[in-house]
Amino acid sequence: MGGVEAGRGKGRSGRSGRRVKAVNLTSWAYDLAEGLLADDLPKRWAHSQQVYKQSLELAPILGEDADLLAAAAIVHDVGYADSAKSTGQHMIDGGRYLQGLGADPRLCTLVALHTSSPWEAKELHLTDALDDFAPVASHLVDAITYCDLRSGPDGQPVEPSDRLNEVLDRYGPDHVVFRAVSAARPELLRMVQRVRERYAAVSVGDAL
Repeated sequence: MGGVEAGRGKGRSGRSGRRVKAVNLTSWAYDLAEGLLADDLPKRWAHSQQVYKQSLELAPILGEDADLLAAAAIVHDVGYADSAKSTGQHMIDGGRYLQGLGADPRLCTLVALHTSSPWEAKELHLTDALDDFAPVASHLVDAITYCDLRSGPDGQPVEPSDRLNEVLDRYGPDHVVFRAVSAARPELLRMVQRVRERYAAVSVGDAL
């Protein structure tokens, strides 16, 4: 990623859409997300900050991928920003926006695939669009989904089942998100459980 260095706030990274060079991936991603969301979509920004906090707690089970997950967590909803919208499916739009900035391909994929994206893409006939993203380890998709579902819409920590109920209540049965999340729910909760089991296994190992 060439160009200017990243700066905090809504300045050069988030608003201009120019390619950005940063000291590390998470710092660059944080500045980008803050620039795109903090002023125009403050609730999305509050939610994203909680997703980021959740990602930091998973560092013990991620090793060298901890920075990648933290970056994905803070930018996972940038597809809601007006400058990132293309298809209207915010996960795909966010991934494409990051691709346009020359971001790490795995970062782009985690944003494109997080939570109920494949189910929503199917509803919107956008499944082929997900083929444009590089492969990424399934445990990382589990991790970003776990962090998203542990974070409420106003930035408070929540239980994943409660978060899913909130989404369904907010959108209602006639909305594509309701249909996608309803179909995805069993697998999403399995993803959460896999992350919790990995974390528990690491914690037990540390205690031995």
